[in-house]
Amino acid sequence: MTDYIGIIGLGNAGSAVASALAKKTRVIGFDVNSDCKNTAEANGIQWANDYQEITEHSSTIILSLPKPEISIAATKTLAELSKKPKLVIETSTVTPKTAKTCFEICESSGIAYVDAAIAGGVASMASGSITFFLGGTKEHKDQARSILNLIASNIYDLGPVGSGMGTKVVNNGIMHALMVVLIEAFAMSNKLGVPSQTMIEILNRDEGILRPLVHRVQERMQEGNYIGGMSITNARKDSVLALETAQELGIPLFATLAAHTPYEIAEAKEMGHLDYASLALLWEEWSKVTFSPEN
Repeated sequence: MTDYIGIIGLGNAGSAVASALAKKTRVIGFDVNSDCKNTAEANGIQWANDYQEITEHSSTIILSLPKPEISIAATKTLAELSKKPKLVIETSTVTPKTAKTCFEICESSGIAYVDAAIAGGVASMASGSITFFLGGTKEHKDQARSILNLIASNIYDLGPVGSGMGTKVVNNGIMHALMVVLIEAFAMSNKLGVPSQTMIEILNRDEGILRPLVHRVQERMQEGNYIGGMSITNARKDSVLALETAQELGIPLFATLAAHTPYEIAEAKEMGHLDYASLALLWEEWSKVTFSPEN
């Protein structure tokens, strides 16, 4: 009989992944919430009543669980079964440390393990057009690709165990912090009488919201080129004006206010003449990282 792909965790994300896979191959799923059973079976997913039953049918287990500690507990349970899976693919959002812990549990039991963080929403998962951030050993990643390719639009091979999850955590952190900055900005523009759609169009230009990423991170930070451009002194001045305007309008700022502090530090360090991408030098000093290969 054709081997099933097993999925533990049939919440929103797990159900979407399982449903996409069920269009390509046999899938068996388990969730501690038995209310998921009807939906799973309606989507062509065979229901398992426990971990042992799911591994009786599947040598590959995909995890889609709500918390890091649950992923660790599930991995321990799988490693202790009389019939263990050959491969565990972690798609839950966990920390790199959790991924490494689960890898060690699997390694001690002869189970291959990769972290395959999912980028995107439930709709892309259900459509079988998923981007994966993949971490693990080369051998284990090669094993996982035969499964992931069934529903992947793109797979980023990011290196060792934990790198996939680490990338997702960083990516999500950016999105969530940016959301606060955008809400603050749109509150200000709204008070100024500027329609939200107009601000969206302004920020969506080539010179808009992507400018710091493409020009300052990609072209300046990666090259270590901080000569010319918009100076820290001028960027600090504009930041001060934004803070003053928000105060006048009665708009509370949190993320934008916090983001102003590095400009004050850089100015005090006599970096004012450099392009404001040179704020990166502060993090190179504080975090002992290097953004430019030439440094």
